[in-house]
Amino acid sequence: MGKKGFHFNQSLCSGCHSCMMVCKENHHLPEGAFFRRVSSFVSENGSKPGVFHLSLACNHCMDPACVANCPVGAMYVDEEDGTVQHDDSACIGCQSCVKSCPYGAPQYRVDLNITQKCDGCYDLRAKGIEPDCVQACLMRALTFGDMEETGTNLGKVACAPESTTSPATYVDESAYAASSFRDWLM
Repeated sequence: MGKKGFHFNQSLCSGCHSCMMVCKENHHLPEGAFFRRVSSFVSENGSKPGVFHLSLACNHCMDPACVANCPVGAMYVDEEDGTVQHDDSACIGCQSCVKSCPYGAPQYRVDLNITQKCDGCYDLRAKGIEPDCVQACLMRALTFGDMEETGTNLGKVACAPESTTSPATYVDESAYAASSFRDWLM
């Protein structure tokens, strides 16, 4: 089994925020906490203005800074599918992972005094069910799967510039996003 991660087709996304809201609801996140975030941008492609959207959660990095900086091993890479997971019972709430993640994925839960993050709906996937955000995507812009197979077959573009964390999220950029998307990420 290969490294698992998210694939996002920016051209298909309508910016409806369904993926973000179902994740928040199903994980019972408090106000202000989100495991998935959708952002909208205005850009120009030639002389035509356009809007594009970006849906991101944990990038399930191949070299995750959150794992490297967790002093108690609460953040770890799952050996079976390569996703970055979090053990709530081991977390001491120090927020080292929050401070070290360049993407803002780990969320400190004041109500629980621990950090949590997107786990790719690990429990659902164990039952053969797609992650909540993927199921909720009305436009089918968001998928989850093997990064090598899907990334190679669909010609995906890495969602972040060269990074020390090697993010395992891929984005097919829309025509409007192609020029300004890279500028936004840097």
